[in-house]
Amino acid sequence: MTDTTHPATGIPTDAAVPEDAAPGARSRSTLSQLAADAPPTAPRPRRRAQSARARSVLKHVLLIAFGLVMLYPLLWMLASSFKPSALIFREPGLIPSAVDLGNYTDGWNALTHPFGHYLLNSAVVVLGSVLGNLVSCSLAAYAFARLQFRGRGVWFAIMLMSIMLPIHVVIVPQYVLFSSLEWINTFLPLIVPKLLATDAFFIFLMVQFFRGIPKELDEAARLDGCGHGRIYLRIMMPLALPALATTAIFTFIWTWNDFFSQLIFLTKPDMYTVPIALRTFVDATGQSSWGPMFAMSIVSLVPVFLVFLFGQKYLVKGIATTGIK
Repeated sequence: MTDTTHPATGIPTDAAVPEDAAPGARSRSTLSQLAADAPPTAPRPRRRAQSARARSVLKHVLLIAFGLVMLYPLLWMLASSFKPSALIFREPGLIPSAVDLGNYTDGWNALTHPFGHYLLNSAVVVLGSVLGNLVSCSLAAYAFARLQFRGRGVWFAIMLMSIMLPIHVVIVPQYVLFSSLEWINTFLPLIVPKLLATDAFFIFLMVQFFRGIPKELDEAARLDGCGHGRIYLRIMMPLALPALATTAIFTFIWTWNDFFSQLIFLTKPDMYTVPIALRTFVDATGQSSWGPMFAMSIVSLVPVFLVFLFGQKYLVKGIATTGIK
């Protein structure tokens, strides 16, 4: 009888097989030894991890490619703002062969007023619109979410249906009304409607947020003698900071980029905002000062970029907590 062990496992291979054993027993012992010598197969979890890693890499590559496609027009406009106007379309690449900083100085002083005047006008309109939406939409949302009154469901449905109305449908009645009030060529037609909770989207967003706040907080506040006003100011508003930030960011971006309404109600050059001022770089013959126009377009994007950069955390949190996708 031989007494050998496997070098890797230490398990006896032929310990139980005598030398004069039958050939069948020896063959079975040899097969068991070969099976012990065979390398172990790769575990399935490792294969799954490799497959998941490959899918993750592919997903990130696709997202990066899609992001570059979306960012390319902005990068091209930024590069073109530093090119002489004659080279903008002759050299469509992102790296200019000649840098011309004069586009920014020429664009800043190209219109009736310095471009800072139009930035200030836009800032006034945006500030009034943001404050108006924050106050009026939050009050309307609190009423729909917490107050019990007759026809609440019907009024809420009518409010939601107003989202489907494009501005082109109501712009003529608005113009007639504001013209009779002598508000044309003032900022009032752009700010006053925001004070009347006319943006149904933001009302709906904050209603969803208020409904997620436990009503037990309201009941505890009432036991302490708080009415609806104090509940709204001291409980709802601090808790609704993500929804308020989302409303402020969206209102800022939409109002800053609004062209149609401002074009209708503001016809004097002194009252022009940034979108209308950029439009004046194109003359009646269709010729454009492309370099200065691109330069001022980049300048007008800086406030939007800063607002989104510093407010994106609240924006994502507000959208996630209200269920708006």
